[in-house]
Amino acid sequence: MDKHTIDFDEIQKAMEDTGRDAFDYFLDTSTGDVVILSEDIISRARELLSHHLDDDTDNYEEVEFDEETDLPEWMEDEIDLALDIFLYEKDRYARIPERDPRDCYTAMTEFSAQVANPSLRSRLLSVLDGQGAFRKFKDALAPFPSERKQWYSFNAKSMRNEIAGWLSGVLKTEGGS
Repeated sequence: MDKHTIDFDEIQKAMEDTGRDAFDYFLDTSTGDVVILSEDIISRARELLSHHLDDDTDNYEEVEFDEETDLPEWMEDEIDLALDIFLYEKDRYARIPERDPRDCYTAMTEFSAQVANPSLRSRLLSVLDGQGAFRKFKDALAPFPSERKQWYSFNAKSMRNEIAGWLSGVLKTEGGS
């Protein structure tokens, strides 16, 4: 796979979903596609696995699911995909990690230090101390549309570098296997 086939925006959206309470995200290292699985699908796939895997089963390829399910076809397809990711093709898929809050904090600090408006620069740097820094930073930028737009551009470039670093590790691992 070539880095040009990867949608950095999709990976950025996945990394910025730090709560992961509704979805989880995986990169298909063969195609560059971002696969989004709902937590419901993931838990149903894990439930299936827990009912069909013995503790002494070493070869996941031997696992077969005999019983018919009452699930809609679209859900069965999603669960099959989840099983592929977890069992059969786990070397093909890489879980997209959440963005490290330290990286975001660093980006906010670097951006704040270069803001031309001295009053806003001072305000941004001051809100970065203490609890709730991420929300306070966004709130402080809200009345400044031009600087807010600059922040989004700055943050996207920062994320692109973080994603490229993550991808180089993922693709190196894939190529070295």
